[in-house]
Amino acid sequence: MKIEYHKNFSPILSQDMEFKVYGHAGKPILVFPAQGGRFFEFEDFGMIATVNERIEAGEIQIITPDSLDNQTWANWNAHPAERAARHEAYDQYICKELIPFLRERLGIKAKAFTTGVSMGGYHCTNFFFRHPDIFDGVIALSGIMQLKMFIGDYSDDLVYFNSPLSYLPNLSDPWYLERYRKSQIVICVGQGAWEEPMLFDARQLKEILAEKQIPAWIDFWGYDVNHDWPWWRKQFPYFLSKMDLSSHED
Repeated sequence: MKIEYHKNFSPILSQDMEFKVYGHAGKPILVFPAQGGRFFEFEDFGMIATVNERIEAGEIQIITPDSLDNQTWANWNAHPAERAARHEAYDQYICKELIPFLRERLGIKAKAFTTGVSMGGYHCTNFFFRHPDIFDGVIALSGIMQLKMFIGDYSDDLVYFNSPLSYLPNLSDPWYLERYRKSQIVICVGQGAWEEPMLFDARQLKEILAEKQIPAWIDFWGYDVNHDWPWWRKQFPYFLSKMDLSSHED
């Protein structure tokens, strides 16, 4: 398997950022780590191994950037407004630095899927809904869809526009809705230990998307399915096997 490691200075974030690319061709899949996780987490926890054959066959390329959670939503020493501003910078890094680098330097041109587990499940969902010009699919595993467990009831514009359960109910712009409807949306959550907040959010999201006639696969796994890597190692290859990996134009 072809694996590339990159470390680039980000002018937007004013710090070095690291990521890996697994594979030589195929549908790009951008992976967001679990809370505070690093770019090598997906590999270390065996997630890359679950789709190894598809990577080697040139069906998919997986890109694993670092998280910035400890400077953003999980930075418990900072005011929520500061956390939100730092997250917005991370959003700009992904969209204005990482994605252009992938396209221009590495030749990865197609729209990408996003995926992630736990806090990564939040990120992949939020990035997908905010940027359907860049992403045309999402596989979110055990992710929250709002930020109350991190910042309580605090809200401002940046918090609002990074909380899918807040901005999606009020979103009526056809530009977004048409792209959502052409995309592939998978939200999965178990009903076992430590999944309760994610289960609540997934049910809310299911109602919102159904009301807006946005096709989505919201899948609730069993009461034995816990918030943990062994289950995510089953879920990720399962859902990926159901996805159309061809590229689509806007």
